[in-house]
Amino acid sequence: MVGLKEELLKSIWHAFTALDLDRSGKVLSHNLCTVLNVPHDPVALEEHFRDDDEGPVSNQGYMPYLNKFILEKVQGNFDKVEFNRMCWTLCAKKNLSKSPLLISDEDAFKVWVIFNFLSEDKYPLIIVPEEIEYLLKKITEAMGAGWQQEQFEHYKIALNISREGLSVWELIDLIGSGQFSKGMDRQTVSMAINEVFNELILDVLKQGYMLKKGHKRKNWMERWFVLKPNIISYYVSEDLKDKKGDIILDGNCCVEALPDKDGKKCLFLIKCLDKTFEISASDKKKKQEWIQAIQTTVNLLRAGSPPPHKEARQKRKELRQKLLAEQEELERQMKELQAANENKQKELETVRKQLEAAAARASEEEKKRLQTQVELQDRFSLELEREKSVRQQMEEQVAQKSSELEQYLQRVRELEEMYKQLQEALEDEKQARQDEETVRKLQARLLEEETAKRAELEKWHLQQQQTIQMTEAEKQELENQRMMKEQALQVAMQQLKQLELERKEALEQYEEVKKKLETAANNTKSWKDKVAHHEGLIRLIEPGSKNPHLITNWGPAAFTEAELEERQRSWKGKKATSE
Repeated sequence: MVGLKEELLKSIWHAFTALDLDRSGKVLSHNLCTVLNVPHDPVALEEHFRDDDEGPVSNQGYMPYLNKFILEKVQGNFDKVEFNRMCWTLCAKKNLSKSPLLISDEDAFKVWVIFNFLSEDKYPLIIVPEEIEYLLKKITEAMGAGWQQEQFEHYKIALNISREGLSVWELIDLIGSGQFSKGMDRQTVSMAINEVFNELILDVLKQGYMLKKGHKRKNWMERWFVLKPNIISYYVSEDLKDKKGDIILDGNCCVEALPDKDGKKCLFLIKCLDKTFEISASDKKKKQEWIQAIQTTVNLLRAGSPPPHKEARQKRKELRQKLLAEQEELERQMKELQAANENKQKELETVRKQLEAAAARASEEEKKRLQTQVELQDRFSLELEREKSVRQQMEEQVAQKSSELEQYLQRVRELEEMYKQLQEALEDEKQARQDEETVRKLQARLLEEETAKRAELEKWHLQQQQTIQMTEAEKQELENQRMMKEQALQVAMQQLKQLELERKEALEQYEEVKKKLETAANNTKSWKDKVAHHEGLIRLIEPGSKNPHLITNWGPAAFTEAELEERQRSWKGKKATSE
């Protein structure tokens, strides 16, 4: 409601400023109540416009009445065009230019309404250059002409020099003069203004002829469709006089393309909660444009966003407010810099005065210095004369002293030579003392080391004496043990030799036995399998198994444990077979 109130106030402001409220305020209030569908309050109206001095008949006093008794009661169920036309009628006759214009009064009225939509929210109302450019671009695009940016930039520069923007009457004169619509006739300009008016004021997002399928008779009829932010209205013709119905749009609606059928092409479907509408566009391009426009409108309803042109206007205003705030901040900073600059200027002026005072003092001091210099020059001249006489005497003395000086210099050279020799001798002596000190320190360190080693050797000697005494007995005992071990070693050597002989004999016997075993193996190979079927009565003599053997009371057993287990399993199997 706040945005609606601001829109109403702009139109009322024009009528308000055009009338003499002392005589016509009642007429304005009565007309406002009529077009806004607000109940009349004759008592409050008469009370407000009393002719005595206490009645608030001034411009300032009319606004409280307007807000309290009219605007606060507005519900939105009124015709905005009729409201604007009433305000236009009250102010146009007084303010509209008398010079001939390229546009009609009806077009001027539409420009006046568009101005109220695009103007700034401050009074007196003006439209800033950015919004003028936006409006002129829209009108130029609607006419199908090219936008002359350079021409507008020159106009904008001239406008910014003199003022911040244009009033509504100046805007009407600008558009009516044809400055930005050269080469276009009145009808083209009028159609362009009407198209922009429909979009910005009547919220017409798209309009045009299409065929609609009936819900009852299922026949196809041509209708003029008008798309708005929350509704699609369709009429018999584009004059909008005979309205046939509405399609209410909300976030649940959707639009779908349909294939051609029943001889109709470019079909699409609008689905709502209670009804479905089949529509046929004139061509594929129109079909796609309508589907896209309806889908965009539904998406805006789902998001709760305003129409695109209102959202764009709000963004432009926010951008201008941001730029204005930045400009104000820049002006504030400039003022601060200017104040700081003025302070610096004052400081510089103070310094300049101090420098001038210092220069004056320096001038006085310079005069005194020059006077003192003159006096010093006179005194110096006298002293110079005196100095000349003294100098002559001194030259004589210098000549006398020259010979003495020559002798003295010779003596000095000799002394210097002696000093150098003495210095070298001192350096040699100093170096010798350093060497002597180094040698002395080395001798002291060696002496300390020798003392420490001597003490350590004495300690080792005592330990060695004790060790010798302890090891004498051990040595004797070890000698006895060594003798015994040597004897045992000799005995062991003899036994080893004996064993070697026995091993050789055993090897010889083993070779003989091996040959006998090979012979026996060859002899018994033919009948070995026959004997193997018996149950252990006869067993061939073979090399012993590496596995452990069973031991009986009579010696090693003839079979191993594994063989016995195999024999046992064989007996059990035969026994089970016989049973």
